[in-house]
Amino acid sequence: MLALHLKADKGAVPPPCTSHSNSMDVKGLKEYLAWLYYQYLLVTCSYVLEPWEQSIFNTVLFTMVTMVVYTAYVFIPIQTRLALEFFSGLFGGQHESTVAFMS
Repeated sequence: MLALHLKADKGAVPPPCTSHSNSMDVKGLKEYLAWLYYQYLLVTCSYVLEPWEQSIFNTVLFTMVTMVVYTAYVFIPIQTRLALEFFSGLFGGQHESTVAFMS
């Protein structure tokens, strides 16, 4: 149990960046992405799933995240505009039709 705990702690720190050049360090990026994937497996506990179960889990998770992002992209601007119109009307702002007549 202790060896398993120590093994999990060893992967808890991202690998240090050893390159000081301005060019992109491909090996360091690959190691960092592998570390992120390892963290994803640990957090979701999907490392205990079989490969076919992992693919179903990842597909469902990706679909849900995509739907949330799309919904936020579509509806947040509309709701923000409606809220701004509501609060500008509450605090004495001019109506759109009044602004159109003045210009």
